[in-house]
Amino acid sequence: MIIGDAKGIFIPGLEDFPLGKKALRGLRLIHTHLKNEPLNQDDLTDLALLRLDIIAAIGAKDGLPEDIYVAHLMPQGSEKPLEILSPVNFYRFNLDFLSFIDSLEEEMDRKRVFDQKDLREKAILISASQKPKYEQEDSIEELKELAVSSDVLVLDAVIQRLKDINPKYLMGEGKLKEVIINALNKGATLLIFDQDLNPSQVKAIGDLTEIKVIDRSQLILDIFAGRAHSRDGKVQVELAQLKYRLPRLTGKGTAMSRLMGGIGGRGPGEMKLEIDRRRVRDRVILLEKELKFLAEARRQRKQRRVERRIPIVSIIGYTNAGKSTLLNSLTRSEVFVEERMFATLDTASRRLRFPREREVIITDTVGFIRDLPKDLMAAFKSTLEELQDADLLLHLVDISNPRFERQIESVENILRDLNLMDKKRIIVLNKADKVAGGEVKNIIPRYGAVSISAINQATFKPLMDVIEQNIWSK
Repeated sequence: MIIGDAKGIFIPGLEDFPLGKKALRGLRLIHTHLKNEPLNQDDLTDLALLRLDIIAAIGAKDGLPEDIYVAHLMPQGSEKPLEILSPVNFYRFNLDFLSFIDSLEEEMDRKRVFDQKDLREKAILISASQKPKYEQEDSIEELKELAVSSDVLVLDAVIQRLKDINPKYLMGEGKLKEVIINALNKGATLLIFDQDLNPSQVKAIGDLTEIKVIDRSQLILDIFAGRAHSRDGKVQVELAQLKYRLPRLTGKGTAMSRLMGGIGGRGPGEMKLEIDRRRVRDRVILLEKELKFLAEARRQRKQRRVERRIPIVSIIGYTNAGKSTLLNSLTRSEVFVEERMFATLDTASRRLRFPREREVIITDTVGFIRDLPKDLMAAFKSTLEELQDADLLLHLVDISNPRFERQIESVENILRDLNLMDKKRIIVLNKADKVAGGEVKNIIPRYGAVSISAINQATFKPLMDVIEQNIWSK
């Protein structure tokens, strides 16, 4: 029993009744309306946001119960998201609650679009920006690919073109609540924003829902964390994650939640937060020292290569362009390959022999992507700076991707940031076997490119000739 006032009530934390396991939370809320008024919009919003089994308001008149007002959620795909029952005199109200709620929940589970045994995170993707609709659609498609790479099940995608950016919620509060309620109806456990959220936006959106909230940068960082295997890669990714999370380390907790308009929270206390922040800062300092040590080891390896005067060719390109596949095919090696974004993160180096007893070191770098997170860019800078030592860059492009032109532009923007635009490079159009021959022939002159299929060594001769001309021609 909880005592409130005329404006609202506070309910304790709901950690024992988590969202996601079942269609409904397993809690019903019965409260009083002192003027015998019906359920209001705040009541209905909380019913949806908290996924309550049922919400009921007992109207009081002259200090005694008068009418009872009841509402419950409806299964996904129903004409209305919730049903408001007709008010009934409190003394005549009769509902076999357990039988009713079991039947409702069974129907809700049947309407879910995924297998209940699927333990993957279930996500709703959200793009809210002032960019043109076609750019948002392209970007959300890429976000889907990133989510799949992170083993996330995508349930739906929401695109909203904004006139103005809401500094607190990114989009309007009403629209955001609508998106959250839709996500809860579908059984989502994760909201992924295509736009980067600042720390205050993450907190404000998190205060409205118990569903986890992340942005594009955090998704990329999580993918990197799962794919880094070398010590270099692990240190760089952990450093990027800590720098990203430090300003977002806040006191959001679920010790108390306020009814009447959504969920709020109280933090664990300033002392605990300061301890956490200090630990993160100490870890960042330690990782930065280790990164310098690893960079020195790389510098020594580079020095040995320079002394032996072996030319270096680096394969660069947008993620999933086929860089590792090309390296394997050229050098008959077995670098891990998978049809996913950022399947490989760790730099691989192999020898490639040419006629007349000549050879080069060919390296496969981490894949590039549009708007690479700044913390990740900073952490991988020492690795990417190795491209400065390359004698030739092979810019591999997936010509079968409808977004290939924008991908070329994104890679060139990163090269510009690294001051590598003056470096000698060749654009190599990969997956030419998936595109009509005439189309490839028209694109080749535009970029001064060569075309190949990385899985077909018979297509490599023009590429090998161009490499040889650029490395050894006077």
